[in-house]
Amino acid sequence: MATILVIDDNETVREGLAHTIKKMGHDPVTAASGAAGVEAFGARRADFVITDLKMEGLGGVEVLRAITAIDPDVPIMIVTGFGSVETAVEAMKLGAFDFVTKPFAPEVVRLKVERALELCAARRARRKAEALSEYHVAECDRRFDELIGASDKMAALRKAVEKVAASDTTVYVGGESGTGKELVARAIHRLSRRAAGPFIKVNCGALTETLLESELFGHDKGAFTGAIKTKLGRFELADGGTLFLDEVGDVAPAMQVKLLRALQEQEFERVGGEAPIKVDVRVVSATNKDLDREVAEGRFRQDLYYRLHVVPLRLPPLRERREDIPLLAAHFIGKLGPRTNPRVRGLGDAALGRLMAYHWPGNVRELENAIEQALVFAEGDQIGTGALPQFLQGPGAAEDALEVPRELSLPEILDDLERQLILKAFARAKGVKTETARLLGIKTSALYYKLEKYKIE
Repeated sequence: MATILVIDDNETVREGLAHTIKKMGHDPVTAASGAAGVEAFGARRADFVITDLKMEGLGGVEVLRAITAIDPDVPIMIVTGFGSVETAVEAMKLGAFDFVTKPFAPEVVRLKVERALELCAARRARRKAEALSEYHVAECDRRFDELIGASDKMAALRKAVEKVAASDTTVYVGGESGTGKELVARAIHRLSRRAAGPFIKVNCGALTETLLESELFGHDKGAFTGAIKTKLGRFELADGGTLFLDEVGDVAPAMQVKLLRALQEQEFERVGGEAPIKVDVRVVSATNKDLDREVAEGRFRQDLYYRLHVVPLRLPPLRERREDIPLLAAHFIGKLGPRTNPRVRGLGDAALGRLMAYHWPGNVRELENAIEQALVFAEGDQIGTGALPQFLQGPGAAEDALEVPRELSLPEILDDLERQLILKAFARAKGVKTETARLLGIKTSALYYKLEKYKIE
């Protein structure tokens, strides 16, 4: 259903057009003067405008200029008497979509409306496609893209992603920096019914409050100095798809209010505009901040927290799923190797031991960077310890690294390494099991199981 604005000072013509439009299944909005029509368009954008040419005060040509200045894409049709056809043709040179002479049959109006709405849809689709191309929106056919890992935690995460993707509910992805929150958001999008639509992301923490409002909601031409044309915001670009709000915990308090309204109503106004714009957007948000603490300390609105936190997902840090490190390392070698060092086929055992022993505060992103650096310096077909970054070769890393005989299998290597790590954590915690579990990033019950498995007294 389209919104069609009818501007005519003749009540009979005005109401007759509105009746025809309503019978077509569209929503007519009427105005009895040119000034009232321009004001009505400013308050509520129409998809098509029909205006009389000769009116007291603001005439059709002036209405055309005023409305085109607000939205150059909206088609405008001129209604004119037989004697004013030359003026109507002149109006078309100024950008009018078409004109119709009085008296006119309802069938003519219906045909003009259908053509105008087709033109309107084509114009808006082209403008949106051009705007989307600026953000390099790319889709991936694989179901889980780079959510690599065979650990129980990653298996549970993939299962949860698959379930939430089937609905349209708002999802909050929590986790430390570098754990792969954007990858989860993209996987949710690809598995959802919106997969054919756009996936639009915005880093809320990288923009000032003023810039963030313009990025999210767009701005009208002339909204501020330098606004030389209307700009579509990320909400509008994401219509029919998914909007990923990264680092949403950094949104300023005043902006949180506007974001809350957009999420609740699926409606917003561009900066400098007054007309509400409706969208159909699925929102996935993420942050590395503790939002519960942010709410408790008054830095994040509780109502916005609940609006975003409908379905929470948590990405485990890499130290909680160390068993995935070999798979991740192999993945990054396969991904980065061809363009960095094609000779490298894998990791040496000693190098893998260093990776397994390190605590990875930067998580998967830090691991990827380390593999890329190691590929640069690797000299053979395997990455050895000498090619690893310096932070994996220092005294602390050397103490934590586990050199193992080459005849051992990978499961034996991992078991031996895990036992060594538990012993070191146990010693550091002075035999306190709860503290040992905390240092290892595992539950106390899991620690008891491992103590029994490795016969550690």
